[in-house]
Amino acid sequence: MLDKERIVEALAAEWDALDRLLTGLDDAQWEQDTTLPGWRVRDVAAHLIGTELMLSGEPTPDAGGDVESLPHVHNDIGARNERYVAHFRSQSHEAVLAKFREVTSARLASLRAMSDEEFHAPAMTPAGQQTYARFMRIRVFDCWMHEQDVRDAVGLPGGEQGECADLSVDEITTALGFVVGKRGGAPDGSSVTFDLGSRALHVAVDGRAKVVESLPGEASVRITLPLGVFTRLCGGRVDPEKALPSVAFDGDEALGEQLVTHLAFTI
Repeated sequence: MLDKERIVEALAAEWDALDRLLTGLDDAQWEQDTTLPGWRVRDVAAHLIGTELMLSGEPTPDAGGDVESLPHVHNDIGARNERYVAHFRSQSHEAVLAKFREVTSARLASLRAMSDEEFHAPAMTPAGQQTYARFMRIRVFDCWMHEQDVRDAVGLPGGEQGECADLSVDEITTALGFVVGKRGGAPDGSSVTFDLGSRALHVAVDGRAKVVESLPGEASVRITLPLGVFTRLCGGRVDPEKALPSVAFDGDEALGEQLVTHLAFTI
């Protein structure tokens, strides 16, 4: 069972980190393009606000345009996200930041007040029918990834260590078997270790690929790369070919490159 206090306090820490990061940006940085198609830094902030408003039960605003036709909108979730982005685009940076503080403060109070029974109740999440606790861990992952989007856009690296990063990797790990077996096409009988420095993730393919605590022997390929490169590849934030110089392989290099170039899985 996912720990309520750990997840909620990680969200508090992540929202505080985002607050401090956004507060330090000048007007030009707020308008800087990110690697997310069609979005600037201000749009990332608007998306974060919008998701928490949605979780608070607020209705999605009318964007006043055909957001579904935008080339980077591929599904209903993307269209909903874009409506929030469009809604806040006419507002000042100061107003967007103030709304971010207001919404996250209210959400934090609500989460802390929830009973364990409510927090662990069944809920629909971006990963399908799970629990509200799982949804909130996904929120840690999403917010942390967007912090990295902002940092990359404005050239202010940081935030890649600590509880929020750890929980984000935990969330990625839930999809890693699918990513290695289905997207990466790792053959039956193979195995892989992702060495991220601070931790190692092992996947064995035995009929299907699954994450395991350890491997009985050497992995077919050991892939060593910085945690930030790994998470950006999983999030589809970087061109895998451009990331390869930051990756080292020990074992079946061809399999390793095949996996690294097919890590992206987020919507």
